[in-house]
Amino acid sequence: MKTRILPIAAGALLLAGCNMAPDYERPTGAIPQAMPQGGVYPSAASDAPDMSRTGWQDFFLEERLRQVIAMGLEENRDLRIAAANVLQARAQFTTQRAALFPTLSAGGTGTYTNNFAAMTGQTQNAGDIEIYQGTLGISAFELDLFGRVRNQSRAAQEQFFASEEAQRSTRISLIAEIANAWLTMASDADQLALARRTKDAFEKTLDLTRAQFEIGTGSELQVRQAETSYEGAVNDIAVLETALAQDQNALNLLAGTTVPRELLPSTLGTEDLVRQDLPVGLSSDVLLSRPDVLQAEHQLIAENANIGAARAAFFPTISLTGTLGTISTALSGLFKDGSYTYNASPSASLPLFDGGARSGNLAYAKASKQAAVATYEKAIQTAFREVSDALAQRGRINEQVMAQMRRTKAAQVSANLAEARFRSGVDSFLTTLDSQRTAYAAEQQLVNTRLLEATNLIELYRSLGGGADVVLEDEAGATD
Repeated sequence: MKTRILPIAAGALLLAGCNMAPDYERPTGAIPQAMPQGGVYPSAASDAPDMSRTGWQDFFLEERLRQVIAMGLEENRDLRIAAANVLQARAQFTTQRAALFPTLSAGGTGTYTNNFAAMTGQTQNAGDIEIYQGTLGISAFELDLFGRVRNQSRAAQEQFFASEEAQRSTRISLIAEIANAWLTMASDADQLALARRTKDAFEKTLDLTRAQFEIGTGSELQVRQAETSYEGAVNDIAVLETALAQDQNALNLLAGTTVPRELLPSTLGTEDLVRQDLPVGLSSDVLLSRPDVLQAEHQLIAENANIGAARAAFFPTISLTGTLGTISTALSGLFKDGSYTYNASPSASLPLFDGGARSGNLAYAKASKQAAVATYEKAIQTAFREVSDALAQRGRINEQVMAQMRRTKAAQVSANLAEARFRSGVDSFLTTLDSQRTAYAAEQQLVNTRLLEATNLIELYRSLGGGADVVLEDEAGATD
């Protein structure tokens, strides 16, 4: 008897290692091996820090901005939703993994009857019969010989991992959005201060032309031209005051609460608000660590496991139901010798005809994997494009800032000279007005260029995957 059982047990153990899922291979070739270099792209920097080890606390240099980011990471509702999604995926994985183990249940019954006496007709002097029973058993536990349950569990696990990467991606995007919103507000504050200074300058010019018109040395045309510039500046002030209020509303939404006034920016300034020494000339392999790319890869692995589960459905499903217990006519005799009982009921089933349901499920799983491959490759291509765009802008942004600074200085000098020549009667008022407008536009563009320089570094930081301190945690405050 033992010689028969051993080969059967060995065969069962071998079958238990079967896995019908295809061997997973990471797709390659969707993007070039290296990030673009040369031309508008910056030269490679060998001493640049490793982005995977640069946390956002080290990247952002402005203390008020760091405090607002920390506030958003604690209070932002989108991040709480992402954290809740992780908890949901974790719970689903736990539920699915439970199918790999038998469910044990314990029970006990007590029966009091006289049915036996009634059936035999021996009702005289017949007492009640007492039967006590205790059991420990498993019910319909599937012996996963072909890997169906294991692959379903693997798919759920990969979906859980994907939700964790989605949380990381949401966190990194939130950091970038808060920083961009804070810097945009700082830029609008600079624009507002510029508009107010320009309004004052235009107002002096308007007063001068009115005085000249009143004494007959100027024309109404000059007054109207000066008034046009003045009212334009007044309009800009109203627009920028509205924009600042909207900027604060946007920042409050991202932070998840009202940002204290002392943490709001008052100017973009000229100091570095973020680190300047970000890496360039990288291998494109760095993009494989971006959380959105990892999310797509985990979903691809999940679809690969689903193929294994669909293939295993073509093989028999073997399950086991069994109990081990004790039975006695006296409660005190439940655990005495001779009272133990057992029951084992293995079963196997294989659908002979299902109208093509299993074939359809397998075809669906294979098609889903093809879609997941394309999604993964597109995620990598999107990451490559985002980093390339940021690098292209990074390669020329310093030249833009310097050129705009020189242009602004030249325009200011030109405006001062034109005004002096107008006051001395050498040039016409139209030349003065045109120079003032040019200087105003140049200063506006300089503020915009400085904002572009800062946001470009933030985009490069985000597109390269953020920093090492982006850790997973239950942001919603939930517990297991």
